[in-house]
Amino acid sequence: MTVTAEDTALVDAAQALVRARARGDNHTVAAAGRAPDGRVVTAMNAYHFTGGPCAELVLIGTAAAQGIDELTTVVAVGDRERGVLPPCGRCRQVMLDYFPGVRVVVGNGEQRRTVPVAALLPETYVWSDHQLPDA
Repeated sequence: MTVTAEDTALVDAAQALVRARARGDNHTVAAAGRAPDGRVVTAMNAYHFTGGPCAELVLIGTAAAQGIDELTTVVAVGDRERGVLPPCGRCRQVMLDYFPGVRVVVGNGEQRRTVPVAALLPETYVWSDHQLPDA
């Protein structure tokens, strides 16, 4: 699916954040997400040599802290004008588990598009499908 004006605005929000706040090696990726009501939330990754949360994971927590229970679209962008970055495997799985219907902006330039997160995880494991029902 081609990107909409709303998707482009989401990319712009993430790019503005990464340009303003990227510092050294600790914060190199920004993410932006849109809630169903149109609110936009942004976040930065928190790199650490022991492993640190990606921008998309920080975004999920930031959204929750702001009372946003659902995200419809997510994008991540890199510092130094690297453009839109695809989510890593862990982020793909977490986004699928939290927001099964979320769309992810991927690609750059003429290749930019939005895709369902499930399309980024073919033959995926859906955590909720394997949980026992409440007694």
